[in-house]
Amino acid sequence: MAERQFFVTEEGLQALEKELEYLKTVRRKEVAEKIKVALSFGDLSENSEYDEAKNDQAIMEARIADVEVMLKNAVVINESELNNETVHIGSKIEVEIETAAGRKSTRDFKIVGSNEADPRGGKISDESAVGKALIGAKVGQTVDVETPAGISKYQIITISR
Repeated sequence: MAERQFFVTEEGLQALEKELEYLKTVRRKEVAEKIKVALSFGDLSENSEYDEAKNDQAIMEARIADVEVMLKNAVVINESELNNETVHIGSKIEVEIETAAGRKSTRDFKIVGSNEADPRGGKISDESAVGKALIGAKVGQTVDVETPAGISKYQIITISR
């Protein structure tokens, strides 16, 4: 089975590399110290601190493994080579949104790979409902996006890098 590719911007790649370095150098030491302290409390059968520390270790090691797989399979989007004709990963877009209730608003988004998504920060995943609908759209085009509140219309105002 082929590994899944992870599309990232250069900024996203650097963030993953930084996170991996932090997890391996700082976080591992913190968790190891937590386990060591918990072991000093004695009887492991009733030692909730030890159980919690081991759980933290398992979660951290799983995240390290996930980040390593993402880095191994990362496809870096060269934003300088992208055009502004259509929406794609790396595009910064301004859209006018008309909700199913008829309310209109204007928003700015950047389309990013799923591991970089931060909707509150204006970074929309290419795999989200909104991202999927906007990929390939052109300036002036309106796309329908199904939301829990009904169908919203997104009109592309600008596309940039």
